[in-house]
Amino acid sequence: MDRLNQPLEIRANYKWLGILGVIGLILFFFVQVFPQTSSETLEGQTTKVISKSEAEAAAKAFASDRLNIQTGIAAEPLVTYQSESDLYGYLSREKLLNEYNKKYEPKYPYDVFRVRLPESSDQGYVNVDVHMNTGKVVGFSITPPYSKYAAAMAESNETMRKQKLRIVEGNMTLEDKEEIASSWLQKLGYNTGSLKVSSGKDEPGLIYTDFSSHIGESQLEFKFAFEDGELHSFLPGFSVPSAHTAYVEKQTKSATMLTMLGYGLFTIVLGILAIIYSALTRRYTSFARGLFLSLFYFVVSLLTTYNMLPVLEAEGFSQFGIIAAMVVQVILSIAMTVLLYFSLVGGDGLWRKAGYNAWARAKEPGYGRYVLHSMFTGYLWAFILMGAQSVIYLVLDRTIHSWSTTDASQSPYNMLYPWMLPIMAWMAGISEEAVYRLFGIPMLKKIVRNTFVACVIPTLIWAFGHTLYPIYPIYTRPIELLFIGLLFSLIFLRHGYIAVMFAHVVFDSILMSFSLFSMGDLTNILAGVVTCVMPFIVAWVIYLFYGKKKEKPYATTPPPEGLL
Repeated sequence: MDRLNQPLEIRANYKWLGILGVIGLILFFFVQVFPQTSSETLEGQTTKVISKSEAEAAAKAFASDRLNIQTGIAAEPLVTYQSESDLYGYLSREKLLNEYNKKYEPKYPYDVFRVRLPESSDQGYVNVDVHMNTGKVVGFSITPPYSKYAAAMAESNETMRKQKLRIVEGNMTLEDKEEIASSWLQKLGYNTGSLKVSSGKDEPGLIYTDFSSHIGESQLEFKFAFEDGELHSFLPGFSVPSAHTAYVEKQTKSATMLTMLGYGLFTIVLGILAIIYSALTRRYTSFARGLFLSLFYFVVSLLTTYNMLPVLEAEGFSQFGIIAAMVVQVILSIAMTVLLYFSLVGGDGLWRKAGYNAWARAKEPGYGRYVLHSMFTGYLWAFILMGAQSVIYLVLDRTIHSWSTTDASQSPYNMLYPWMLPIMAWMAGISEEAVYRLFGIPMLKKIVRNTFVACVIPTLIWAFGHTLYPIYPIYTRPIELLFIGLLFSLIFLRHGYIAVMFAHVVFDSILMSFSLFSMGDLTNILAGVVTCVMPFIVAWVIYLFYGKKKEKPYATTPPPEGLL
């Protein structure tokens, strides 16, 4: 990191950074990308996925031919990605994914396109689940106008939920349910002779179990739900052992506590301290410094929230509920923007007061060249970080047996514009490096008087904010991000805020670009490529703009007394 009043310079050994960067890329591709060598828990979608329009066409044909339902034309169908995350997680945890994919996934997928088709009658709709690779319909549900089924399912108390569901069913007998279910099983080509009723008497719904089809402790089940004496839904799939479900619920509760206390509470404390130190160090910095980056963060945050609109629609939010959720997100975005702004100002002030130029100013001589070199350094460090992450994954997989599952709410398939996903990398790079490195490190160092400890504490706060990711055990990500965060801290202390910001943005951009590559269509593949090179483009534009300005030399000696 440069001292104040010294020429801007990135002091990096590009030879060794380049060698380590190449090694990092090789490790990343072999551990996380190539299916032949990647960890089972890191494998992505490798089979060609059908388009949403193809899924919509298959759903409409099924609704018309099999359900005898004419869908409305006034409202657009909603196509979203849905996943049986509990089943996927169980298979991942028990190392059964490869076996399941070969034997059962073509007929009983854990990932589907769910197509919501509005009925011609008011407020009714049909959900049709379509296999993402084959285009075959694998399940469906029929929701009539004024349905009470969803409200009954939302009841948190299990006993009350069952009572409400039996009322919604119309108090059907087991024989009534079996008659309807058997007819549908035969209509859809299933062999009812191998199936046995495993749930239905004195219970809402009806479950048939095929005991000849199982994997681990998971059995093939055919689940039926009813409403007002008619079939509400048919969903075939494999059960999830209760022990696994209980484990995930317990882990999720612990992750929620860590996120609220370890991340949320201490991040608020950092925000308050940032405001205080912005005032205390105002003579060393400028309150205009963080305005552009803060405004950029706020706009991108709003765009990202709007881009997730299909997730809210798929979860059944009413128009009022969607607006309310958006308002809450806007309020959170404002709060995070304020936190970012004062972290930028306070962090810059703390470092300048200590005599360091942690965040170079645009008006300083050599700024354009400095940003360009920061970008190159950031790319090389990002490659190193990708390799380090791969090694950490391997170690955690072999030691604590970490595993992951799916999260439909974060999938680019559930975004209005999937190509917008990577802009979140810029949000993370700008804000997290400002809050937890630019401000967090010097503020903590004033308290603990030790640079390493001052790096560890904000890194842990940052890491605890990632415990709700679907990776288990929940301490997997804090362990991973403790090492990654300390590497970010090293980059920051050696090269400053701009370099570490580029390293973070490149790191996240490349990882996110693979989500776009996996979608398979030309638009998103090109978007993924642009994502990977965008940090280079941004730095080059800054270099061209500021490179044209005549650079003034630094005053390294005091001016003559007569000029004072």
